Amino acid sequence: MANHRRDVGTVELEEMGSIDYLVIEFPECHPAGESLPLLLDLVDRRIIRILDFALVKREFDGSMSLLGLADADGDGEWDLSVFEGASSGVLGLDDIDEAGQTLEPGRSAAVLVYENRWAAPLAVALRRGGAQLVSSGRIPLEAILASLDATETGAGEHVGEFRPASTRHILIDSAASPDTALDRG
Repeated sequence: MANHRRDVGTVELEEMGSIDYLVIEFPECHPAGESLPLLLDLVDRRIIRILDFALVKREFDGSMSLLGLADADGDGEWDLSVFEGASSGVLGLDDIDEAGQTLEPGRSAAVLVYENRWAAPLAVALRRGGAQLVSSGRIPLEAILASLDATETGAGEHVGEFRPASTRHILIDSAASPDTALDRG
């Protein structure tokens, strides 16, 4: 029976999309705003699947506290207990501590590990074809805006800043014509 479980787990892993994580620091010591319904909408529409979810607080003395998910802010309005069972084991205490180190003292953050379900069909097809992901990354919005500003003013590339060639083309194309930035046909 143990082999059957491992086979089922392997099949499930082979059919998954890419896995990402986020550390979201809140401006107050607790989650606030309209982000929870938007996150739940992504889950409900099967765009993402939350694998792990934790709340961490960096105390003023630098120590870390793991916070409970039910009514984290104490006002009775924003109940995070919907994520109570989201614990795949991918996110460990050392990861939570490391995430907490990035926080300002006295602030809290949500730490999410999630599967990009929208990418699963492509990921499966690539794996079946023998391909593998060898690089991935994110471009912060601020960097894109700075690049677009530099392009518009003719300043060109930022010296010493790494930017994949495909990103440079998209940014340049989008600066010239936002409607056709992704239309290469």
